[in-house]
Amino acid sequence: MTPHDTIYIAGHTGMVGSAIRRRLENKGYSKLIVRDLDALDLTRQAAVEEFFDAVKPAYVFLAAARVGGIQANNTLRAEFLYQNLQIQSNVIHAAWRFGARKLLFLGSSCIYPKLAPQPIREDALLTSELEQTNEPYAIAKIAGLKMCESYHRQYGANFIAAMPTNLYGPNDNFDLRSSHVLPALLRKFHLARLLAEGAEAAVMADLGAADMDAARARLAEAGVFADRVEVWGTGTPRREFLHVDDCASALVHLMETYDEEPFVNIGCGEDVSIRELAGLVRDAAGFSGEITFNDSYPDGTPRKLLDVSRLDALGWKASISLRDGIARTVAQYRETRGRI
Repeated sequence: MTPHDTIYIAGHTGMVGSAIRRRLENKGYSKLIVRDLDALDLTRQAAVEEFFDAVKPAYVFLAAARVGGIQANNTLRAEFLYQNLQIQSNVIHAAWRFGARKLLFLGSSCIYPKLAPQPIREDALLTSELEQTNEPYAIAKIAGLKMCESYHRQYGANFIAAMPTNLYGPNDNFDLRSSHVLPALLRKFHLARLLAEGAEAAVMADLGAADMDAARARLAEAGVFADRVEVWGTGTPRREFLHVDDCASALVHLMETYDEEPFVNIGCGEDVSIRELAGLVRDAAGFSGEITFNDSYPDGTPRKLLDVSRLDALGWKASISLRDGIARTVAQYRETRGRI
């Protein structure tokens, strides 16, 4: 991959896609191709094939997906399965049909079994049952991985796949209902701090609420109060978190250097409990109230830590610590107010 090759980033407005774009631009890649949703609906096969036929990108980063947290995954099961299958099938097939030299498919660590041995090696795939709350999304991602593998075996296509751990950072989804755990916690603690400080105008602006009664009702539903924040679940599950800029660095490294069939885990190799994570986010947000846990919400997989030895052997390691990454994300959220 050279700076003058045409590179298509599918999902360029999302958290990972936008980070890939920043990384490529910083490295001097100048022929980046992007399309907004209103210009190209990736769930429509004819539109995708028309685009690839006209543009014929040499390299493709497939970071487009329908994503969400545990509640969204569990309640929008059909949408997550159907839309993700459509997006990735259309892009992968069109990339092969119209001669892309290389494609990188972005998966998810939820592809692994619920009770996989820790840390999770790539060969744990399909060895036992998935976590039920996000099974449809995981099945879609497994299908994408297997498409890349199958196109590699049958057609000799240089299609590779990477499985990142839990990501966070700029352009994340901070919605109080549908976001992943870290951005949800960040927004909750930020709003709790504003409540504690009596900054009602800032609270209403953040929530887009017409008055404080409406704002307080929404916050109470999310478990956010001036003296405490409620965290969904027991707080005992352990998760690994990687800043999205580190993820983008790893993905570009793979696109530049890796041409093998086996997919590669992307992570930092360290995990924390949700209880520990909540403490880190609370401190970064400057909130001094209590943290409570609501065990009526599901915990999901008990632990999810990736084995990143394959990535280490390829010459890449994470560089942004969790504490520094959270502090950076809090600052960026406050600058933009992060509204979704």
